[in-house]
Amino acid sequence: MVAAIATLPGLGIGTLWDNSETAYGEVAREILIYHDPIVLHHNGLPWFVQPPLYFWIAATFARLFGVNEFAMRLPSALATITMAGAVGYVVARLANARAALLATVVLSTSLMQAIVGRLAIMDALLDLAVAIAALSWFAALRTGGARWWFVGWIALALGVLAKGPVAVLISGLVIVTWAIWDRRVGRRIVAPSAPRWILGLALFAAIVAPWAIALYASAGATAFGELVGHYTVGRYLGTIENQSGPFWYYLPVLILGTFPWFAFLVPATLGAFRTARDSNDGSLARFALAWAIVPLLFFSFAQTKLPNYIALELPALAILVALWFDAIVVRDDRRAALAWTAVVPLTILGVGLAVGIFSHDNKLTLDLLALRGAMVGTGLAILVGSACCFILLLQKRTAWLGAFALGATSLAALLIIAVVAEPQAERFKPIPPLAAQIEALRRPGDVVAIRGVSGGNALLFYTRPPVAIVDDPGLEAAVCHAQRVFVIASRKRPNPDPTYGRARRTVAVADNDVLYLFDGPGCNSQASLR
Repeated sequence: MVAAIATLPGLGIGTLWDNSETAYGEVAREILIYHDPIVLHHNGLPWFVQPPLYFWIAATFARLFGVNEFAMRLPSALATITMAGAVGYVVARLANARAALLATVVLSTSLMQAIVGRLAIMDALLDLAVAIAALSWFAALRTGGARWWFVGWIALALGVLAKGPVAVLISGLVIVTWAIWDRRVGRRIVAPSAPRWILGLALFAAIVAPWAIALYASAGATAFGELVGHYTVGRYLGTIENQSGPFWYYLPVLILGTFPWFAFLVPATLGAFRTARDSNDGSLARFALAWAIVPLLFFSFAQTKLPNYIALELPALAILVALWFDAIVVRDDRRAALAWTAVVPLTILGVGLAVGIFSHDNKLTLDLLALRGAMVGTGLAILVGSACCFILLLQKRTAWLGAFALGATSLAALLIIAVVAEPQAERFKPIPPLAAQIEALRRPGDVVAIRGVSGGNALLFYTRPPVAIVDDPGLEAAVCHAQRVFVIASRKRPNPDPTYGRARRTVAVADNDVLYLFDGPGCNSQASLR
C-alpha cells in the first residue's frame, strides 16, 4: 500500500519525458501499429536495442487503456510495488514486522525509486527481476527449498527478457559473493543438487528460448549482434551515446537517489558490517551488503554510465537502513540516530544550493521559478519529517515511530512532486503541444520533420511514424518531398533562411521551437533562397 501511494497517484499526469520515455513508448506503440511483437520497430524501422518484455507489457496496457502516458508508465509502477512487497516479505520472515514495514517505506520513498517507478522505461522490471532472483536464491541456499530455487530461475529469465544478460550477471555476482561470505563465517549453504540445476536451467530456457528462436528466425544473427554485442557488451566496455563518467560517478547518484534516507546510510552500513560478523544472525546483513556493494563496483567500472543503472541495489540499501533503525529501538541506543537525523536539514540546504547554482549556470532560473512553490513544499515536508523524527527519537516509548514520521512526510513530498510539479513542468516540453497542432491539421500524405532541435522521439510518439529527422543538407529533400510538410525547427533562423521556393507559414510557437508548414507549388531551385 505504501509503495502504491508513492507510485500510482498522478502516474498519467504530464507528457512523456524525452528522450528515453518517448523512445520506449514509441517502440511499444509500434507493436500495435505493425502487429509484430518479435521484431520491434522504432520510426518504422527494425529496432534491436533492448529485449521485448517491457514493450510487450506496455503494448498490452495500451490496448486496454489507450496509447497514453498512464499505460506506458504502468509496467514500471507495478514492478516497483511488487518489489516493495517482496522486500517486506523477506525482512518480515528474517527480522520482524516493524523492520519489514520500515524497509518498504524507505525503499518506496527514496527519490530514485519513486522516479524509476514513474517512468516508461524497462529498468523497474530489471530491478524487480534481480530482486526476486536474489531473494529467492538467498532463501533456497539457506533452507534448501526447491520452490525458491525455481522461482529464482523464473525471475532471472524475465530479467533477461527485460534488459538482457546483465540480469544473470548481477544476480549471480551478488549471490556468489554472499554465499562465499556466509560459508567463511561458518554458516551452512545448502547447495542445489544436479537435478535441480538441470530443471532450473530448463525452466530458464523454456521462458527465454521461444523469443530468441523467433527473433533469430525473423531477423537473423544481426539482431543479437546489436542487442548483445553492441548494446550490452559494448555498453560496458565502451561509451554509448556520450553517456560516460568518472569511476566515482555513482557516489553522488547514491546520495541523491536515496534522499532523504542517505543521511542514515553511513551508520547503517557500519552497523551491518558489525552484525555481519555474527555467524548466526548476520546472514541478512551480509546478503544486503553484498547486494549493495557488488553492483556499485560493477557499474563503476563500466564505460557507459547512467544514474538508473544502480537503482537495482536500492532494496539492499533499504534493508540496511531498516535493520539499523530496528536495532536502535531494540537496544534503546538513540544517540547516533538523533545525530544523523539532524544532518537531514543540512542536506536539504545543500540540494537547494546545488539546484540554484545549476539553474544560474544553465540560465534556467526563470523556468525553475515556475516550480518554486512545489520545490519549497517538498523541502518543507522533509524538514517537518526530520523534525518529527528527531522529537520522536528523544523518548524511548516513541522512538520506533521516528523513521515512520520521516517516511510519511517523504511520501507527502513525492505526491507534491507528482501532482503539483509535474503539470508545471509541461512548459519545459515544447514538442508535445507542437505535435498536437500537427495532428489537428494533418492530412493524408503530409510529411513531418524536425531539424536542429531535440525532441525527435517525442514528435514521433505524439504524431505517428514516420518522422524525418533532418540536418541542413537533408532539409531541402524533406521540404520538397510532399505537397505539405510540417517542420519543427529553432526560432533562431539562419541567414539566409531558404524556403526552397515554397510557401512557408508559422503554425505555432512553443518555447524556443517553432512549427512551420510548407505547402503550395513544388520546389523552385531558382527561388530557393527567397
